[in-house]
Order: sequence, then structure tokens, then C-alpha cells
Amino acid sequence: MAQTNINIRIDEDLKKEAELLFSDLGLNMTTAINIFVRQSLRQGGIPFKITTQTDPFYNPSNLKWLKQSIQQMEQGKTVTQTMNELENMADK
Repeated sequence: MAQTNINIRIDEDLKKEAELLFSDLGLNMTTAINIFVRQSLRQGGIPFKITTQTDPFYNPSNLKWLKQSIQQMEQGKTVTQTMNELENMADK
């Protein structure tokens, strides 16, 4: 199979992060992009959902609670909660 080159532009920091991730997976950038293209062709589209929706974990309420918890831990104030309390917080 004949090989060809493609050129893409990507943010430098994003490229570095991707290279680190792919390296941890035993891949290089070329192999990772080839996997993406092959999966796209197999599935007849992008091989993952593209959406404007964000992970509900990162909603403003959770982020506020996480920041407060981090501040408390940094100040040496730890709060221990039961699993039921944590589950109740997740339901809100």
C-alpha cells in the first residue's frame, strides 16, 4: 500500500499532551491518527459522539463543592461523610 503525507495544524500544547498520552498507550501520533481514520471509515462517521453537552460531573454546583472541599483539606479541615450523604448530594 502506497503511503502519503498529510500536514495538519494543531496547538503546540495540545500536541504535546496528545504525544504524552499516545506514548503511554504505546503509540505515536501517526499511529493514533491512522487508528482514528480507520475507525471513522469502519463506522461511517466520527467514532465518538460530538456534542456541546458537557459531562454533568462538571456542573457549577459540583465544581463549587469540590473547590470548597479542596480548600478545607488544604487548611487541614477534613470532613468525613457517609456513603448515604454522598449519594444524597449526587441526587441534588
